[in-house]
Amino acid sequence: MEKNINTAVQMLTLAYLYEETHDKAYLSHLCAWGDWLYYDLPRTQRGGFQHVTYGDLNQDEMWVDTLMMSILTLAKLGKVLHRPEYTEEAKKQVLLHIQFLQDKKTGLWFHGWSFLRNDNFSGAFWGRGNSWVTISFPELLDLLDLPRGDSFQEYLTTILKFQVEALENYQDESGLWHTLIDDSSSYLEGSATAGFSYGILKAVHDHRISRRHRETAMKGIQALLDNIDDTGVLGRTSGGTPIGETKEFYNDVQISAMPYGQSMAALALTEYLKEFY
Repeated sequence: MEKNINTAVQMLTLAYLYEETHDKAYLSHLCAWGDWLYYDLPRTQRGGFQHVTYGDLNQDEMWVDTLMMSILTLAKLGKVLHRPEYTEEAKKQVLLHIQFLQDKKTGLWFHGWSFLRNDNFSGAFWGRGNSWVTISFPELLDLLDLPRGDSFQEYLTTILKFQVEALENYQDESGLWHTLIDDSSSYLEGSATAGFSYGILKAVHDHRISRRHRETAMKGIQALLDNIDDTGVLGRTSGGTPIGETKEFYNDVQISAMPYGQSMAALALTEYLKEFY
């Protein structure tokens, strides 16, 4: 398998599997990917993870996707392989992504940052990209299991609250969010809604954000249920989305049935089950 930012996410699952089974057959793969992420993955200026994809180095670009696809993996590998430097690097990468990708005015997140251009490309607040943040922050804090009052934990929680409060301003009456969060003329999108619903509900269940945000998540859960067909497929899921040079680019991405949409819906609905016990 080619090593890039997006293919690293599978190692997160394998790391959890190794933790459960202690099967040493997994170790060589986990070590190889940990070494690649820590030592060999190209870095941008300021040391950020460069969002390398299939056949494209995306020179000096940081993407919001990286939080979910690689930084969670590196943090988990640090834990299971007893490599604290991996975990610290993951924490540093989160801080760098906050610095360059979160909009200080709204709390929403840009899709990417280019050090060559010194800008956030089209300045789009892409829905699914924002949902990677909403998923990743509660997951990372759960994984790190930091002590009460830890400054990194408190800071990430503050950043997450800032985003969640912004998201609530843009949720459609249907419970869905738009593919461009702040553009009601862009289409309503399923995978982003699944990611937001999961992350918000998990953060509520983990007592990281106020329970008043539960209503927002529950509206999103109902919207997911309304958009799952008789075969179990989540509708309204946008296709693969590289960084667009214009905001119109995002609205032109076709809607399809995508495996990541299914996975994100499964995450959200599994978290929803906690409401019943």
